[in-house]
Amino acid sequence: MILKKIYLENIRSYERQEVEFPEGSILLSGDVGSGKTSILLGVEFALFGLQPGQRGTSILRNGSEEGKVVLEFEVDGKNVVVERNLKRGKTVSQANCSIQINNEKREISVTELKNEILDILNYPKEFSKRQNVLYKFTVYTPQEEMKQIILQDSETRMNTLRYVFGIDRYKRILENASTLGVRIREEKRAKEGLLSSLEHDKTDLSSKERELELKYVDLDLFERDISDKKKSREGLQKEKEEISKKIEEKRRFQQEIEKTNLMVLNKKNSISENDKTIQQLSFQIEEVEKLKFSESRINELSNFILIDKKKKEDLQTHLLEVNSQIHVLKSKNEESTSLHNKFSNLEICPTCLQNVDAVYKANVLNKVHSDVAENTKKLKVFEEERTTLLGKIKQVDLETSQKEKELDSLKFLKVRLQSVQEKKERLESLKKLILSLNKDIELLNQHIKTLKESVFELAKYDILFESKNKELQEAMNEEKEAEIKTAELKKEISLFRLQIKNLEEKIKKTEDLKKHFNYLSELEEWISKQFVPLIVFTEKSVMVKLKSSFSKFFQEWFSMLVSDSFNVRLSEDFTPIIEQQDYEIDYAYLSGGERTAIALAYRLALNQIINSLLSKIKTRDLVILDEPTDGFSEQQLDKMRDVLQQLNVKQLMIVSHEQKIEGFVQNVLRFKKESGVSKREQ
Repeated sequence: MILKKIYLENIRSYERQEVEFPEGSILLSGDVGSGKTSILLGVEFALFGLQPGQRGTSILRNGSEEGKVVLEFEVDGKNVVVERNLKRGKTVSQANCSIQINNEKREISVTELKNEILDILNYPKEFSKRQNVLYKFTVYTPQEEMKQIILQDSETRMNTLRYVFGIDRYKRILENASTLGVRIREEKRAKEGLLSSLEHDKTDLSSKERELELKYVDLDLFERDISDKKKSREGLQKEKEEISKKIEEKRRFQQEIEKTNLMVLNKKNSISENDKTIQQLSFQIEEVEKLKFSESRINELSNFILIDKKKKEDLQTHLLEVNSQIHVLKSKNEESTSLHNKFSNLEICPTCLQNVDAVYKANVLNKVHSDVAENTKKLKVFEEERTTLLGKIKQVDLETSQKEKELDSLKFLKVRLQSVQEKKERLESLKKLILSLNKDIELLNQHIKTLKESVFELAKYDILFESKNKELQEAMNEEKEAEIKTAELKKEISLFRLQIKNLEEKIKKTEDLKKHFNYLSELEEWISKQFVPLIVFTEKSVMVKLKSSFSKFFQEWFSMLVSDSFNVRLSEDFTPIIEQQDYEIDYAYLSGGERTAIALAYRLALNQIINSLLSKIKTRDLVILDEPTDGFSEQQLDKMRDVLQQLNVKQLMIVSHEQKIEGFVQNVLRFKKESGVSKREQ
């Protein structure tokens, strides 16, 4: 896959921008916030749309109702153009979208477009309902996201890598096998109970009829007991209700205390805020009163400005007169030149139709030459005078501007001085308000004291309520227990006859249950002793192989970026292990450049592993690196040239504001932001 062109309309900081991507290595250059990363987000949105959890407001430009991204790329000789649109309603959602392959355009749904893109890129079908993690780890992973993966706990990282490598199916198989085993054991336990009770059922049948007669006798006794317990419980309940009224009264007092305490707190907060305001006003008053102000200087500057304006008017009037003289002289010269041209070729007088005398003609032409020369000399004098006047007018404008600025500053200071009295009045008002609030707090505290005394008087009912409630609860439990026993006895009587009938059918089904029980036991043993160990061994073998290759690639990339004094490898849970002189170094104690080198080496190694596992995916020729040199030293920046050459891809896109990277790439695309709008520099 090779990117050719992208068009952004109302996407993040872009209004309308088209960017063409050449093959080879490309640097997206510009200041921080100039819109470089927005180009990459536009590419990702065009390919896969909004991701789960991603809001359209993060893509659509603020204040815009609609936006779109059009991406053109080439895959296997086919030219593909994808268009996705965003529309603002109650939320920002994906609108209509389309795809064009070799000039054949189709309007399709958002889901259909994602499936077709996955098919074009030859991504596995299981990624259709997932986030585009495979694209992130093979093409474009922001450097900070890769650092987060390294710093994750081992279980989360392993689950992520299983998902990316496409081998999380082993974990799902083990989870499903465990679930199946639990269900088999539950079913076996259920059947064991039935089988164990079967022999006893035969002897139990004969005793049930004798028990039935005794249960009728017990039923009569239980019903009499229930009636007595019900009367006792009703009496206790009435006593409890009377005590509850006293408890409710105490609760109302406590609520009133809480409300009053809240009022006291609010008034104290108000006093605190007013104290702060008083300090601010006092400081502002003191600050303004220190400033120096001169009313006479305002009048003086106003007069100077009027004089300058009058002086400018006089100069402009004089300039107008000079321009008029220049225009008149130029007109005379044009007339003289026209007369010279006509008279020099005149042979016969148009009035008398006689030959024009040569001497007369020469005298006339000499007169014309003399007039032109005189006018030209005057023109030069007037033009010099006009230049002088223009310079004087410019100087007057400059002096007037300086005086007007000083006048504006003095007027603003005058306004500030006038506001001092208002602030003093407000200061006094706030002081009076604080006194009033303190009196309110004193009254409220007295009210709280009275309420607490009332609460103390009513507190004795809590103990009485608990005692009465305990008696009532015991009476209710006894009544309920008697009702339950009666209900159970009635149910037992009705079920006894049914059980006698069911026992014969149950014995008949026992043999069938026993056969099924034996089958479940064999199945459980096969899953636990053969199937699960095989899946665990298979997954471990795959992960060991992946870890070995991954660690090798990781070491190679890291050694290109950092000196040989470091030794790096991956642990069993794919955590980077950094050693120096046989001592292990924690990731947090590395420098910023070394942490970036770890993340970049991890990213490039992961890219190689995925591309080797999924060798048929169509994004192998494209790699995007976003700020890959964050925190790099000058020496590490120099090593980036070797890293970029080793990548060996048809199209390498780098986002960086490091000027040195420009010397490492074939193409540089520069971006800038003006008045909140990102643009590509031409």
